[in-house]
Amino acid sequence: MRRRDFIILLAGPMGGWTSAVRAQQKTTPVIGYLSGASLGPWAPLVAAFRQGLSETGYAEGQNVAIEYRWAEDHYDRLAALAADLVDRKVDVIATTGGEQSAHAAKSATSTIPIVSTLGADPVETGLVASLARPGGNLTGISLFRRELTPKRLELLSELVPQAKVIALLVNPNPAERFIAGMQEAAGAKGIQLQILKAGNQSEIDAAFAALAQLRAGALLVGADPIFFGRREQLIALASRNAVPAIYEGREFTAAGGLISYGASSTGVYRQCGLYVGRILNGAKPADLPVQQPTTFELVVNLNTATALGLTVPPSILARADEVIE
Repeated sequence: MRRRDFIILLAGPMGGWTSAVRAQQKTTPVIGYLSGASLGPWAPLVAAFRQGLSETGYAEGQNVAIEYRWAEDHYDRLAALAADLVDRKVDVIATTGGEQSAHAAKSATSTIPIVSTLGADPVETGLVASLARPGGNLTGISLFRRELTPKRLELLSELVPQAKVIALLVNPNPAERFIAGMQEAAGAKGIQLQILKAGNQSEIDAAFAALAQLRAGALLVGADPIFFGRREQLIALASRNAVPAIYEGREFTAAGGLISYGASSTGVYRQCGLYVGRILNGAKPADLPVQQPTTFELVVNLNTATALGLTVPPSILARADEVIE
């Protein structure tokens, strides 16, 4: 055999092997993770997302890659971040940290599957056609953020019955219908509801400064990704101002908040990871119903109650899923 023929024969199998390796590398699925928030406060929920993924057979860095995009509470950045993920041709997009992320992703693509954690009614906001049959390329898991706010008001008035003025802290752009509904619910209980708006650190500080002037006897912290990300600040201010406050989830009470009621955030993010894994395995978002939590956690921090000079009623303690002492 001539030397030239030997080189060609050797190069042929090697070239085929190289092409096969490249093809195998390209088949590794890529998830785009888009959030309006920042990683730090949300790290436990990202871990829950990865846990859900692992239950469908996917482990980051082994057989799936994740491209993270964080807007750092600057929602005006979401459109560009979503467009970047679409340009990178990711296989599926997971959106978290507020409805704005879901809307940005849905505006950026009508073909790439999207799985979103949802705080508001996705039918009402136009993200899906229906909960049972979402249609289109988006599905997700609802946190029931706003829907549970009246229940939180009820719990807070039960815990602090002497409070005839209660402040409701919301982000700067809540639905007016939501605020009107909350004021109506408070009025039915003989409570005056004062609305405070805040969307960043300085506005949260200013909102607490206004509490004394309003003579509010308690605070209802609205369920919002901005407040979830700034829970340490909110809890510190509530303690400093000696105001009883209720929050949306266990993460607040575990960090020193007084009381919380809501769906399990880690459970929702785990379910988000499960849905993403199912889509990678061939499921279509149009056929995956929007999941809704069926159980909600009532958590009470007795240490904080003692510091505030409050006695938690037995009726609340009997219903609590967890009491922190």
